[in-house]
Amino acid sequence: MATTFPLPTLGPVVNAQGISAPPFADIYQSLQSSFQVIYGTDAYLDPDSQDGQLLAVVAQAIHDANQAVIAAYNSFSPLTAVGAALSSNVKINGITRKVPTRSQVDVLIVGQVGVVITQGQVEDAAGIRWALPASVTIPLSGQITVTATCQEEGAIEADPGDVDIIATPTLGWQSVSNPAAAVPGEPVELDGALRQRQALSTAVSSQTTLAGLLGAIRSLTGVLQAVVYENDTNVVDSNGLPGHSISLVTLGGDAQEIGNTLYLKKTPGAGTFGTTAVTVTDATGLPSSVSYFQATQVPIAVRIEITPRLGFVTPTIDSIKIAVAEYINGLGIAVRVDRGRLYLPAQQYGGGSFKTYEVELIQLSEVPDPPADADVELAFNAIATCSTDDIEVVIL
Repeated sequence: MATTFPLPTLGPVVNAQGISAPPFADIYQSLQSSFQVIYGTDAYLDPDSQDGQLLAVVAQAIHDANQAVIAAYNSFSPLTAVGAALSSNVKINGITRKVPTRSQVDVLIVGQVGVVITQGQVEDAAGIRWALPASVTIPLSGQITVTATCQEEGAIEADPGDVDIIATPTLGWQSVSNPAAAVPGEPVELDGALRQRQALSTAVSSQTTLAGLLGAIRSLTGVLQAVVYENDTNVVDSNGLPGHSISLVTLGGDAQEIGNTLYLKKTPGAGTFGTTAVTVTDATGLPSSVSYFQATQVPIAVRIEITPRLGFVTPTIDSIKIAVAEYINGLGIAVRVDRGRLYLPAQQYGGGSFKTYEVELIQLSEVPDPPADADVELAFNAIATCSTDDIEVVIL
């Protein structure tokens, strides 16, 4: 059905489908029609006329006002709100937008029982310092795992064993090391990620305890990913998890915060299982222990063979590496790295340069093994990572 001008209204309309407003072109044409109704159809209103330009200014003002009204209407829903409005909306779910974070690493501190380390700091091989919690007391076991926070902002990396220097010597503190790699810091949380976390946060008061646990863990600052496994049988399952246990796997986050949340949200009577042990205080004020897994980061090596076409330029190689690395780094915990799925990011469809080359072969492996024609399977507590330095692009 053709649009009839002038329009019945130039403003926004709210109905069962939501809010809508006419586009700028329709507003402009409607004003022209109204003008000719008043002053006659022989009025000259083309864009090169003074009257036509004035109507265009008015139409733009109406269009801008309509868009502001639509934005205000949409700001009341987490699904459509953006920026500050979205940050305000999610508070009703008890969460806030995550601020930029610094890199974190779990370190194993060994020393004499009862020693208190106050405002301790450790140092990595690059000379960068990492701060321990304000106060750390070495328990009866003679060792404790705590989370150290990088003193520098940004995605600071540290491989296993790099953080092994005591920067603030304390009597009775014997050694420090990081069994796993550091989790790099993150920029301010984007709207899309906040919407996903808001949807997940509604599960904190869910009907299933596991969904509530997962929602609470993923809402913690610094936690980038998390999964939880439950073995409600009497025997060890295929992942090696004992019977009647809950096994949480996280990437990032403060160990003490994760431990406290796990203790409060886990199924009553079920044990916890993992390689990272955290001491918490129970309802009676006595110390108790829970365990979880900090995800093991598995570096992936990639070899890509391409055939160049007309228009191929050398910088395209770097673009291919970045696209593939971003895809692998976006995979979740225990998600297999599939060779077949890598062809899409490697080809960069829609990126403008995908027509200048063809991807002939992709091979994968765990570093330092040479790439081969096979997918990379990951353990239940592992996550794939990839650096552009570990991607080789071969031009045939």
